Amino acid sequence: MSSFVSQSQVISAIFEGIDNAKENFLFWTNNRLFLSHGPRKIITLHVAMQIGKLQNPPEIFIDATVSDILRCSLHDRKAYTQFMQKSALAQGIFSITLDERFVHQNDNDSISRVIISIKNGVRSPSAEYANEIERICKMLDRTPCKDSTLDYGVFAFYADLSCNARKKLEKRLPELAKSFDAIVERFTTLQSRFVCSPIQKVTNMGEWCSGCYIIEPKIAQ
Repeated sequence: MSSFVSQSQVISAIFEGIDNAKENFLFWTNNRLFLSHGPRKIITLHVAMQIGKLQNPPEIFIDATVSDILRCSLHDRKAYTQFMQKSALAQGIFSITLDERFVHQNDNDSISRVIISIKNGVRSPSAEYANEIERICKMLDRTPCKDSTLDYGVFAFYADLSCNARKKLEKRLPELAKSFDAIVERFTTLQSRFVCSPIQKVTNMGEWCSGCYIIEPKIAQ
């Protein structure tokens, strides 16, 4: 098996992918719309392409299901049903899943390492985003840590505001991170951190930025 790409490489690729999506969308619309008005998967596809450009890239899956990810990450591949029941995890998908890249011997030997949820037009805390953070936590929460191959999860997003918005991103982003922190703190095996791009001002339009909220198991378990 090839060495798996580092977390820093993945996070950098996510930011670059979001930026590429923004640049392409603004070009297509002649700078008349923010990226938050773009097609549903525009960010996901650009991020996947950017990760694919990494040296020794991982295997990249779009919209992999919860059950498939668990089946490809749990030490006991047949235990995903019990894991979902115990953690109250419903079936669903994640925007991007990164697996180890190697020559497969069969159709059941994939190894999942990273889950990424991507949202467009994020501006403030909401039940939708809180539920997604909790879902990522449930996927990663286990004792001992070796029971799963999942290294970390990322909630990646693009945020924009018009000039008319009274509360600017400078105030909104800390509130968003604080709401996410409160969820992660309920999981004693997990830790998190928030990385954000600089807030960019667009003359006569507004402002935008991108962010990655990273959740991972604590090193000492």
